[in-house]
Amino acid sequence: MGDKLRAAILGATGLVGQMFVKLLSEHPLFEISYLAASEKRVGKRYGDEVRWVLDGDVPEQVKELTLDSVDPDKIKNASVDVVFSALPSSVAGNIEIELAKKGLTVVSNASPLRLDPDIPLIIPEINWEHMKLLDVQRRRRGWSGAIVKNSNCTTAILVLSLKPLMDLAGLEEIYVTTMQAVSGAGYSGVPSVAIIDNIIPFIEKEEDKVVNESRKILGRLAGDHVVPADFKIYATTTRVPVIHGHLEVVYTRLRREVDIKDVVEAWSRFKGLPQEVGAWLAPKQPVIVRWEADRPQPRLDRDAELGMAVSVGRFEILENRLLRYVVLGHNLVRGAAGNTILIAELMAREGLL
Repeated sequence: MGDKLRAAILGATGLVGQMFVKLLSEHPLFEISYLAASEKRVGKRYGDEVRWVLDGDVPEQVKELTLDSVDPDKIKNASVDVVFSALPSSVAGNIEIELAKKGLTVVSNASPLRLDPDIPLIIPEINWEHMKLLDVQRRRRGWSGAIVKNSNCTTAILVLSLKPLMDLAGLEEIYVTTMQAVSGAGYSGVPSVAIIDNIIPFIEKEEDKVVNESRKILGRLAGDHVVPADFKIYATTTRVPVIHGHLEVVYTRLRREVDIKDVVEAWSRFKGLPQEVGAWLAPKQPVIVRWEADRPQPRLDRDAELGMAVSVGRFEILENRLLRYVVLGHNLVRGAAGNTILIAELMAREGLL
């Protein structure tokens, strides 16, 4: 690919921003050239300002980088090839739109715009064909740049387990209950006094995201828009005292009868474009089947394939095409920064940056 692509990270000191820094600092295709954070941190060294909470230390190559602002003109003048956004939802939408207007490609983990008809919402193994919406987006909005979205973290983990089932037998209805790690709420998202010795049976706006984003990702591209998948989906989301790793209990009624052996084979054989092209962040096995009675577990399984694979277990066909299983994934990697970087890696391979 020649010289590395210059990457900007917006929201670089937050948890997702830190995971962007960690993964991009090891990536052969990208180099981190611009780190943006809140105005009070502008002009200060990243190594001094970040409260690093991931394993290991702050990567050496970014410790001395000076934090800059999220001003679209400054980012444009920095001559970056791709902008990774881990901005808070409250500010992300307007800033990302301004960047796209200025000709920059934004690959974003932030929730605004995900459900807009001309915004690709991508899990690369599942719906890469939805990237054709970029032509629609640029035509309708008059942008020379682009915005591509990663999904909600819970959704990303769920749909990776659902796509092989959808291809195998179709999906009629889905009931999912999640047990979500505290890192999904950000560093200060859940006070320790609220979550230790506790489970919080409510996460604001999360259930709607799981329902609507799953149906868009697993939907069908029809010209200039996506027709949402027609299954029914019901979600209950909870926060549990786990640091990383979202665990989800899924009951799904398939459209036709299959044997559990067919289900396991569908998960085990599932692959997509990232695996076909050998993308650097692509897991060799996107869905890992665990046969043990008590797996998957967050502490034991969240880092599978660098955190880019999801693990399934406790699978059983109960009655009348009703399949029960448990799925686990790393919310900051496959559910956030890792999937977003994988999108950009594939865009680079296809000349879309």
